[in-house]
Amino acid sequence: MARPITKIAKTPFTESEKQSQAVENVIQVLAQNADGIQETIKLLQELHESGILGAFNAAIEAREQMAKILVGQMVRPPVTNMINNAMAAAGALTELNPEMTKKMMAGVAKGIQKSEERLRSNEKVGIIDLMKALRDPDINRAMGFGISLLKGIGEGLKE
Repeated sequence: MARPITKIAKTPFTESEKQSQAVENVIQVLAQNADGIQETIKLLQELHESGILGAFNAAIEAREQMAKILVGQMVRPPVTNMINNAMAAAGALTELNPEMTKKMMAGVAKGIQKSEERLRSNEKVGIIDLMKALRDPDINRAMGFGISLLKGIGEGLKE
């Protein structure tokens, strides 16, 4: 009786067989994605002709110098002040009621529109016009809002 096979010997591929298999795989992938590859080549050609590809390659080659410049710019006091101010403004915005902010911004937009109309008319404003304006409910509401706003700002500045 014959002995059972316990070990299967695999024949190793030669280097040229491995390369041949790799080339066949690449050709197969190229055939499956021909449209996308042609579009990519067209895009690269456009980038090359416009000079963008060259600039992009130069930026990649100079990435260390660019990183140093970027970090150097980011630690400048005006930039750090801007970042800190943006973060403080974002923090303050999180505390505001969105509905009130929306209402106030609509009022500001309407106020700017009315102001533009007033500028075009070139009418002069006298003392009597100011006294009449104080009796207008819309102006009175805006003045009360402004006075309360100023009071709140003053209280905040005390802290």
